[in-house]
Amino acid sequence: MTKAIYRREHEVFLQVLKRMRIESGLTQAQCSTALGRPQSFMSDVERGVRRLDTVQLRDLCLVLGTDLTSFSADYERALKGE
Repeated sequence: MTKAIYRREHEVFLQVLKRMRIESGLTQAQCSTALGRPQSFMSDVERGVRRLDTVQLRDLCLVLGTDLTSFSADYERALKGE
C-alpha cells in the first residue's frame, strides 16, 4: 500500500483544510495563534510537512468554526468530486 502522504486522498485532505481556513477568514498566523502554535505550524500542515492527529484536527476544526463531523463530511464530498 502506498504511503498516505503520496495518495490523492492526502492532497484532497490538505485542500479541504486550506479552503476551510480561507473561508473562515483566518490567516495562517491567526489560526496558529488560536492553537497556541507558531505561524509555521499552519504553513507546515497545509504543505503536508506536518501531519495532524485526530485531537489536533478536532482542535483545528473548532478554531475554524466547524466540527470534526462536518469536516469529515466535507472531505468525503471532496473525494467524490462533488
